[in-house]
Amino acid sequence: MERQLTSGPKSHNLTNTGVWSPDSEWIVYDTRFGERGAAFDGETIEAVHVGTGETRTIYRSSRGAHCGVVTWHPNRWQVAFILGPENPTPDWQYSFCHRQGVIVDWSRPGKATNLDARDLVAPFTAGALRGGSHVHVWDVRGEWVSFTYNDAIVESDLRDIAVCIPGRPVNVPPTHQRNHDGSSFSVLVTKTTPNPRPGSDEIKRACEEGWVGNDGYLRSDGSRQNHALAFQGTVVLASGESIAEVFIADLPDDLARPGDEPLTGTIDRRPNTPLGVTQRRLTYTANRKFPGIRGARHWLRSSPDGSRIAFLMYDDQGVTQLWTVTSKDGMVQQLTNNPWPVASAFTWNPDGSHIAHVMDNSIFVTHAMTGQSHRLTERVVDEIGPLPESCVYSPDGNKIAFMRRLSSVGTEANQICVAFV
Repeated sequence: MERQLTSGPKSHNLTNTGVWSPDSEWIVYDTRFGERGAAFDGETIEAVHVGTGETRTIYRSSRGAHCGVVTWHPNRWQVAFILGPENPTPDWQYSFCHRQGVIVDWSRPGKATNLDARDLVAPFTAGALRGGSHVHVWDVRGEWVSFTYNDAIVESDLRDIAVCIPGRPVNVPPTHQRNHDGSSFSVLVTKTTPNPRPGSDEIKRACEEGWVGNDGYLRSDGSRQNHALAFQGTVVLASGESIAEVFIADLPDDLARPGDEPLTGTIDRRPNTPLGVTQRRLTYTANRKFPGIRGARHWLRSSPDGSRIAFLMYDDQGVTQLWTVTSKDGMVQQLTNNPWPVASAFTWNPDGSHIAHVMDNSIFVTHAMTGQSHRLTERVVDEIGPLPESCVYSPDGNKIAFMRRLSSVGTEANQICVAFV
């Protein structure tokens, strides 16, 4: 069964994960208008109740700023999202390196607290970054937040993964009008280089990350890695072709300890990872007919026990299928073998038995062990098919949130729908 929750000419955009309230009753969204939410022009963060259709405005941007890409804390009634520059100027418009994360409590709508701190003037402040953050996602325990990051000081086109620890405030001196304090201690946890050596494990981009396991994962020696992030890393093959592979960053329990170089970076060098971060490549697909991660834009998603990381890749016929790779040793397995391509981002259900995704203009769930796929919603024409950006299980495992592009009062807009499992 399926239910449409929103309507009208206003667009409603879901993030690829974390859209559900802790009680599985509310869905949070932003109001960017473009078909794919590419234009960062949203003015509100809102939520809709699954049972009643009631909507609430959680935040409204002001002073020329826009907001979007919102996620819910897994067990608290608060949301995080991107906030663009307030009072933008010609030299500081919205961009990858000119945005930040903020948090709003459900009980105090409209009052945003800075998540990550920013310091643009050397000597830089430990725990603050120097650019823009994007897609803020809590781990399942609700302790740490991951996000993608672009630096505003050095090599702003490089993208990395960062993590912040809420509850560890960082104060920044007012030496630049775009400096600001943060409620969290933030650090980079990946290492990129603008010119990777062909054929090496060096990467020029880290993105589309996901937390590994509800409590990390078991290493090959049986010990537990408490914190880890899977991500897509762009490598350069010996042929010169760039492809994305699955990487994992094993994180220490203490992210505040610097390694050989300061966490902050310098005026001509990017920030550095903390002591104890280990970046590993899990997949090596150069010799496949269609090498690399392929298909719809998606974020890597781990099974709840942390043992497997799901991603999309072509089979030998060029059809996008679900694949998994083991966290501890990089064993790759093709999960689905369907005639239609998996056509969206995806999520695991809470017990790890199924993965929800779009396929053949329907919402499907695929069994995580057998690879059997089951159609939940009727197939429709392309124009109103489920959109590829989001297909998100609720915390209770009984519902899947997704979007359709529908016409209302002569205007096409993204609308939120729910499939009941």
